[in-house]
Amino acid sequence: MATQQTQSLEDLLSDAPSNWGRWGDDDEIGCLNYLTAEEVLRGVQHVKQGKVFTLGVPIGNPGGDPVWPGRSGATRLMTQDRSYYLAGKLQSLPGGLQYADDYITAFLQGSSQYDALGHTWFTDKIYNGYDAQTTTGGLTKCGVDKIAKRGVVGRGVLIDMARHRGKKALDRGETYTHEDLEAAAESQGVTIDQHDNLLIRTGWLSIFYDEGADAFYGDQFIEPGLTYSPELVKWFHEREIVSLSTDTIANEVTIEPETGIVLPLHAAIMNNLGVLFSEIIWLDDLAEDCASDEQWSFLYAAAPINVINGTGAPVNPVVVK
Repeated sequence: MATQQTQSLEDLLSDAPSNWGRWGDDDEIGCLNYLTAEEVLRGVQHVKQGKVFTLGVPIGNPGGDPVWPGRSGATRLMTQDRSYYLAGKLQSLPGGLQYADDYITAFLQGSSQYDALGHTWFTDKIYNGYDAQTTTGGLTKCGVDKIAKRGVVGRGVLIDMARHRGKKALDRGETYTHEDLEAAAESQGVTIDQHDNLLIRTGWLSIFYDEGADAFYGDQFIEPGLTYSPELVKWFHEREIVSLSTDTIANEVTIEPETGIVLPLHAAIMNNLGVLFSEIIWLDDLAEDCASDEQWSFLYAAAPINVINGTGAPVNPVVVK
């Protein structure tokens, strides 16, 4: 049970490190700046077997989609199919071609997705010091389109925290730190290096698909995940981690157990440092393969859908081992 909140994010992070201005006053992509051509080639060097994994969860799953409470999963509607032609509502195109068509309505962050760097803030400034008013009607600064245009390609490393702790999935509200990440990496025989794209498996999404929404959300929605500490933020800052991806909806424990603050790492790591957050990522199949062949590093490549001024956008990341 979280304690009563006694501290604001502004107070908590008053002395926290920041990358605002590091890449100039006009920067809107944060730690993605680390992924130079040399870093892309470093990622390519980890392609050893030609194995390909995609990490996006299904969209419009019949059993529902795992989303942040208050959001809804995608709804897909057929606008035409074979039945329209059989009923005489549509005619074949000249030459005889027929086709099916459909569309979806969905939250841009209602599936595997990237957050825009302007997605969250805690005073009146989004990443790099832009006024939070720039989010009005759409993110004219730090929108997800800025990430989409660049793409995220480099060395990726998977840390299987659930496997490290001998569990199918971490428990509701279970936390881990950067020290736990380092210990798990050592046990896997891999390192977390400068400018890596860090993927962390908790097993949490499997609860939704295997046990259902009630087990996943519970009476109070509290996911497992990273927990705030000044040391953890310093670790991300010094390692110059480019992106953080997990199989949870928010990449961090939902309610920080010491203070009761909700999602402090969205402020400390994404807003202040410009680390890219990618969430609701399916990692079970990749983790199983990594455990079998003991290769935990790979080429990671991803680009969210290019939604102008979007707060986030769906993504289907590709891992090549």
